[in-house]
Amino acid sequence: MIFIALLSAAIQIQLPQVDSAVGRAIRTGVFPGAVVVIGTSQEVLYSRGFGHFSWSNNSAVPSPDSTLFDLASLTKVVATTPAVMRLIETGQLRLSTRVQGILPQFTGDGKETITVRHLLAHTSGLRAFLPLNELADTPEEAKELVLAEPLRWNPGSRVVYSDLNAMLLGWVVEAVTGTSLDVFAQSELFDVSGMTQTGFGVPRSARSRVMPVGLWRGHVISGELHDQNAVTLGGVSGHAGLYSTGSDLAKVARFLLNGGTSSGQEIFSERLIETFTRRQQGNRALGWEMQDSTTRGSAGSLFSAESFGHGGFTGTSIWIDPNRDLFAIVLTNRVFGPRVRNSISLLREVRAQIADASAEWVDANCVVTLQNSPAVRC
Repeated sequence: MIFIALLSAAIQIQLPQVDSAVGRAIRTGVFPGAVVVIGTSQEVLYSRGFGHFSWSNNSAVPSPDSTLFDLASLTKVVATTPAVMRLIETGQLRLSTRVQGILPQFTGDGKETITVRHLLAHTSGLRAFLPLNELADTPEEAKELVLAEPLRWNPGSRVVYSDLNAMLLGWVVEAVTGTSLDVFAQSELFDVSGMTQTGFGVPRSARSRVMPVGLWRGHVISGELHDQNAVTLGGVSGHAGLYSTGSDLAKVARFLLNGGTSSGQEIFSERLIETFTRRQQGNRALGWEMQDSTTRGSAGSLFSAESFGHGGFTGTSIWIDPNRDLFAIVLTNRVFGPRVRNSISLLREVRAQIADASAEWVDANCVVTLQNSPAVRC
């Protein structure tokens, strides 16, 4: 039987439903360890680590404050989308800007009409994925393949979630700023927000704090990216490559709920946040995914229709309900040798249970106003 270790980190409320859901997932083999952080724009209500770094009870217990997770596709909304927002905020970019005007190598039939908005909303017409790690030997070759990739659909005609869109957005940021995505995100976003544990790549001195994502010949792999396309692109990409902690991600959620303000400094205008978190087509906002009321997804059944969030293949997710002034962050290393089939589906249900439990607590303990009105803080 697997022993479930619990690490308290400034826990302010009790959520037995969350404890039970995560503990049960560990016992059944969905993931060996997890961090859950729940809060509002004003405070963290719940912050806890569960299980262990690996399936060994002798491995470390995850900490919301210090354990680093390979965020995978959360990179899209923690680094890339905010970087684009920053450029729009400062007038260096527009949603209507044609991508080809910034990346002239992005050529092919129909590509001249693709805008920054198309990339953010995943309506560019590009396919979802390319195995760059199998097709290219260098970052330069990989970038050329993406830029040359032909459209599969007319821009704006359908929503197809694509890593290629986020890669292109990262290169747009680099072309506009004249610096790399990691440097720009660090100086313009992470440093300003006090996100001291967030960045692309992990120094060797911090690798002991990274949740492992796999095994190689019996050895635990920590600090090496799970996404092989991100590796091929040099470790810094618009679609994946970022590491962070639960506590740092809570800062992202809080400044978004606070109308773009962090520690008294405005990072984004409230109007820009509303634009980016408004439903576009299907279940997509700009960069973000929207709550789908027709299915029970990672945001559960109770988060409002205006809720936005995102997930990462490694087992990471963040969901934000602006109507409740509420966020729920769930970080796991689901890809570390799951001991059960359909671990993605099972993890989705765990996330849903956590979201529902947090919403129920807020509804019972906080005064929440009507839709599109400011929530009264807990």
